Amino acid sequence: MSYQLLKGKKGLIFGALNEQSIAWKTAERAYEEGASFVLTNTPVSLRMGNIGELAQKCNTVVIPADATKVSDLENLVTEGTSYLGGNFDFVLHSIGMSPNVRKGRTYDDLDYAYLMQTLDVSAISFHKVLQVCRKLDAINEWGSVVALSYVAAQRTLYGYNDMADAKAMLESIARSFGYIYGREKRIRINTISQSPTLTTAGGGIFGFQNLLDFADRMSPLGNASAEECADYIITLFSDLTRKVTMQNLFHDGGYSSMGMSLRAMQIYNEGLEYQDVRTDRSKKRTPGA
Repeated sequence: MSYQLLKGKKGLIFGALNEQSIAWKTAERAYEEGASFVLTNTPVSLRMGNIGELAQKCNTVVIPADATKVSDLENLVTEGTSYLGGNFDFVLHSIGMSPNVRKGRTYDDLDYAYLMQTLDVSAISFHKVLQVCRKLDAINEWGSVVALSYVAAQRTLYGYNDMADAKAMLESIARSFGYIYGREKRIRINTISQSPTLTTAGGGIFGFQNLLDFADRMSPLGNASAEECADYIITLFSDLTRKVTMQNLFHDGGYSSMGMSLRAMQIYNEGLEYQDVRTDRSKKRTPGA
């Protein structure tokens, strides 16, 4: 159902790759809610995904840009605002990548060149986007910027690796730039800490399926889907959340407030009982049996 929450608004959406992407779902919902926007991703990602289909569906264009390159961002913002015929009212930063994760390097054996790439792509690119938009005065007053984060910015989650450091930096950038942009143009900047979501990027995390299952068992409301995250993002783009800024907003079914749930404890207890049975059987064996 459309409420036309974004009627007349213009935007910029980073990171749509395929139908699994949160950015993809957000673009679809933004279009349904009356917005016009431009899509962007890296040239490599454009060859990997099918963002052209999304652009056709949403009656828009795709402008290639590497968000780690200021010159690319300057061109993107200039071309994007020109195509839309005005400045942006909203921006979505849905970008994340870790070469260390992809290469199977553990946190205590990081390749530091890879780490710099992780931070640049997953966090510093957010600062570059904001700085370029500010210098080009490309976001309207009362505009909204949202970046996607994860609870690993606050808590240690096995296997999330150096992406946790990147998300912590991402959230810090949102607070620091949120103050500057807020005082100057009443532009709000927030991050959303989303449930683990089965996307192309998320699927690369070690043990992701187990993490997905654990988070779902821990969350009173269950994991939030990509579609549900898109709905939440739309509210932050809308005028209904004008005084929400510099926040990391948990959209995870309650996971971030939990210590242990009944569903998770039941699985844990079943595992212990199974282990106890195996231990008992092992003790009863006689040598040479």
